[in-house]
Amino acid sequence: MLMKTEGLERFGLLLHDCARLLRKRFEVHGRALGLSSAQWRLLVRLTREGRATQARLAELMEVEPISVSRLVNRMEEAGWVTREADPLDKRIRLVVPTAKTEAAFADIKSVATTVYDEAMAGLSLEDRRRLVAGLDLVLENLSAAAAAAPMNAGNSE
Repeated sequence: MLMKTEGLERFGLLLHDCARLLRKRFEVHGRALGLSSAQWRLLVRLTREGRATQARLAELMEVEPISVSRLVNRMEEAGWVTREADPLDKRIRLVVPTAKTEAAFADIKSVATTVYDEAMAGLSLEDRRRLVAGLDLVLENLSAAAAAAPMNAGNSE
């Protein structure tokens, strides 16, 4: 189905540009905590998960496992995370946030609030809620479509 409303063809580019600029703003604000945007994203994902394997973090961040491994190495050296053996399977190593991460998380959330306020300046609270609800629905729709169709459905060999 084609979108017939003028301006809607910009949807994908707008989402991409907004995501890119949000990352840049987090990068600027994250410097005060000594975090890159990739480290920032990893800490938020890890804090939500509590603890996770590097493979799970790579999946959540949509990056290659080797990239997460390097990132975790740097973050472990800086005291943001540790690696621990899984209590149920000693062969599995879990990435765990440290007390430093837990102590900084209030600052991390405060920076997120600042960046979101910058991004949504001029929108009423109700418009902000509608925007987030709309994006939740877009995410749901795209997730359902991806689950229903194999990634290489368009490829013919």
